[in-house]
Amino acid sequence: MAEAAILRVQHCEAAIFCRRVPERCPACGRPLRGAGLSAAPVRLPCPFRHGHRQPRAFLLRPTAGTFLGGYDGSSDLHVGITNSNGVVYNYNEEGIHRAETGWEQCISIPLVQPDMFGLLQQWDQLLEEFSVGEAWLPHRYEEHAHNCYTYALAFINSVLSAQGKRQMSKSEFTEKFVIPQTKKASKYITLHQELTANDFYIVPLPGQQKQC
Repeated sequence: MAEAAILRVQHCEAAIFCRRVPERCPACGRPLRGAGLSAAPVRLPCPFRHGHRQPRAFLLRPTAGTFLGGYDGSSDLHVGITNSNGVVYNYNEEGIHRAETGWEQCISIPLVQPDMFGLLQQWDQLLEEFSVGEAWLPHRYEEHAHNCYTYALAFINSVLSAQGKRQMSKSEFTEKFVIPQTKKASKYITLHQELTANDFYIVPLPGQQKQC
């Protein structure tokens, strides 16, 4: 079942997050209708995507459960790479998997730009050939040193090398591409959890943004 959207309204020097906009401000009790443009509801973009609909992308999801289904912010995460049809190639202690389900709520980072015509055509072949390498046999798996992230980043770097581009370290890729997305996801998860327990979540605005 799809989660209800999260909406934001500004009033009483605060951002009011909710699932359904109330007739009156929960902070001051005044009507929100006619309160001006700042009080108009804005729908927050959801940071999660259906992974099997994200071709040629780096995906990130909890190893167990979903981001909006009880994720506590510290549980293990799993990553994979999609082919052009949304099949998720991922590596664990059982070796390489080609998953057609199970990645319906992910953080998605596109890896190929629309103008990269050659790579668009070759992507599936490159991914399949890379994934049958001996490095990704089950017995080579090691939880901390040779894992799903190792596999995904090694494939990305193999593509970069084939294009004559500089490879990226794990920390560089994480800082540049993953952390900006996980920060957005963390804020959204917090709001989701608050609105699961309460009708509203009210956050005071910094002085320069105060509206009423």
